[in-house]
Amino acid sequence: MRSSAIRLAALACLLWSGTFSHPQAGEDTGPRHGIAMHGEPALPPDFTHLPYAKPDAPKGGRLSIGFQGTFDSLNPFNLKAGSTAQGLNTNVFQTLMVRSLDEPFTLYGLIAQTIETDEAREHVTFRLDPRARFSNGTPITADDVLFTFELLKSKGRPQQRAAYGQVKKIEAKDALTIAYDLTGTDDRELPLTLALMPVLSRQHTDAERFNETSLDIPVGSGPYRIESIKPGEILNLKRNPDYWGKDLPVHRGIFNFDDIRIEYFRDAAALYEAFKGGLVDYREETNPTRWLTGYDFPAMKSGKLAKESLPIGVPKGMTGFAFNTRRPLFKDARAREALGLMFDFEWVNAKLYGGLYRRTKSFFDESDLSSHGRAASLHERALLAPFPGAVRADILEGQWAPPKTDGTGRDRSTARRALDLLKEAGFTLSEGVLTERANGKPVEFEMMVTDRNQERLALNYAESLKRIGVSMRVRLVDEVQYQRRRQKFDFDMMLGFWAASASPGAEQRGRWGSASAQQEASFNLTGAASPAIDAMIAALLAAKTQADFTDGVRALDRVLLSGFYIVPLYHAADQWFAHSTALARPERSAQFAAPLFGATLDTWWRKAP
Repeated sequence: MRSSAIRLAALACLLWSGTFSHPQAGEDTGPRHGIAMHGEPALPPDFTHLPYAKPDAPKGGRLSIGFQGTFDSLNPFNLKAGSTAQGLNTNVFQTLMVRSLDEPFTLYGLIAQTIETDEAREHVTFRLDPRARFSNGTPITADDVLFTFELLKSKGRPQQRAAYGQVKKIEAKDALTIAYDLTGTDDRELPLTLALMPVLSRQHTDAERFNETSLDIPVGSGPYRIESIKPGEILNLKRNPDYWGKDLPVHRGIFNFDDIRIEYFRDAAALYEAFKGGLVDYREETNPTRWLTGYDFPAMKSGKLAKESLPIGVPKGMTGFAFNTRRPLFKDARAREALGLMFDFEWVNAKLYGGLYRRTKSFFDESDLSSHGRAASLHERALLAPFPGAVRADILEGQWAPPKTDGTGRDRSTARRALDLLKEAGFTLSEGVLTERANGKPVEFEMMVTDRNQERLALNYAESLKRIGVSMRVRLVDEVQYQRRRQKFDFDMMLGFWAASASPGAEQRGRWGSASAQQEASFNLTGAASPAIDAMIAALLAAKTQADFTDGVRALDRVLLSGFYIVPLYHAADQWFAHSTALARPERSAQFAAPLFGATLDTWWRKAP
C-alpha cells in the first residue's frame, strides 16, 4: 500500500505541474486530471481554482439557510432519500470527482486524483488521492469504493441501480486503484456517472439497515461534519478543521462558512417571515407576486437585506402537471392533450403572476437542445425512422407550440378543440358531464399539491376543466406524505419539475425510460414506457460528437412532446433571490449552474464585521 501511495503521489506531482499535455482526439489518454462528456476539459492540469470561485475568499462565520418541509433521515442515497435532510451532499458526503459548473459536463479530480479511460469508454480506472480521508481520519481506499458500488447497486436509488447494473466487472487493483469493465454498454456517459458516485466507509456504514431511514450521524468525507440535529427541524453543520481536501484546486474559494445552520419550516409563509426577521440569510423566491410586491419591508429599506435577479445559463427545464399514465383514464395521448388544452396560461400569467412568466415549449427550452421552432435534421429523422407515429408531424417540423388563448379565462375555441379530441379518444359530454363512452363513468381525478401556491394554481385549472365536464379534486398534503405517495406512484396528477442541464444524460432513463416506469421511487412520474423514448436516450448517450448529441436530445424532446405526458406550465427567465448584505459572493456565477449557488451557497462568504 505504501509503494502504491508513493507512485500515486509522484503521478500527482506530474499532473499538477502541467507536465501532461492535452492528448489528441482518439489516442489513449492515460491518467487524466479531468474528463469531459464531449471534447476536452476546459481547465489544464495545473489549474488553481474553478473560474466562478474567489480563491482568497475569507473563511469564517455562520450561514443560516431555510427550507420548507421536514426531514426524517440523514441518508441521501436509498429509496427513502426524498425525506432526507438537505445540505448533506458535497458538504458531508463527497464523490470521486466533482463537476465544474462552468462547463456543460466536465469533472475534475476529488477523492479520485486521476481518471483513465479508452477512446471507446469501455474501461475506466480511478486512482485515489493517497491523502483522502473520511471525517474520522481513516483513509479512503479502493475497498471503500468497491463496497459503496455494490451497496448502491443493490440498495441505492433507482437511477444508481440502473447505471451501476450496466457495469460488467469492477476490480480493486490495489489499495488506491479501482477499475471498471464497461464493455457492451454503449454508454459514453457511464464513466462520468461512476465518477459522481459518493464514497461511503465500509467500516462505518450499516449495510443491513441501509434501506431504512436513519438519524444516526454518518461518517462522511467532506469539509463539514454534522454537529447536531433536531429531528425534522434543524441540522447544524460544522467545518472539519482536519478536512483533507481543503487545499485542492476544486475547493479553493469554496465552503467558506465555519458553521451552516439549516432550519426547516412547515409552510412557505413561515419561511418568508423568518427571512424578513433575519433568522435566515438567503432566500430563493419562486412566487412572482411576492417578488413584485412582497419585499417592501423595513430590513430591505434599511439595507440589511437585498434582492437580485440573475439570468440562468442552462436550458429552461419543464414544470408541468404530470399525468400518471398508469391510470387507465390517462392512457390515451389524445385525452392527455385535450386536458392540457384547458390550462389557460395567458389568463394565469396576467392575473396571478403579473406577466412575469414565459410559457414553456420544450423540455430543454431556450437552448440549442430544444426542438421548438426547428425542423428535424436528417440525422434526427434517421433516429426516429424505426418508430413511425412516435412524433407528430407538426412537432417533427418544429411547428408545434402550446395553445395560446384569448386571455379571458373562457376561450371557447380551445374548449371546442379539447372536446373534439376527447370524442376521438372515446369520451362523451352529456348534460355538462364528461363520461367514458365504454363504461359511462364520469371523468374524475385528483391533483396532489404541497403548498398554497400550488393549490391556487391547481384550483384555477380545476375551474377550467369544469367547462368541459371534468371534475378534478385538489388535495393539499404535507411534504412527507407527498414524497411517500410520489415514490409509490399513488396519485392521479401532480406538479412535477424536470430540471434541464446543458448535458442531458443517464438521468433521462430514470425520468422517462421504460425500465423505470414501474420501479418504485424512480423519477418516472408519468409512467412513460416507449421504445422510441428508450432509443432516443440510448442515442444521446452513445453520441461521440456534439452534433450527434444535440440531434439525439432534440429527437427525445420531440418524442416527449408528442406523448403529451404533462401539461406544460411556465418558467422565469431569471433566478430571483434575496439575501443578507452581510454575505458576499464572487462577481460572476457559474455558467451552467441551476440553481445558481447550490443549496448552501458554496461560493459565498460572510463579510468581516
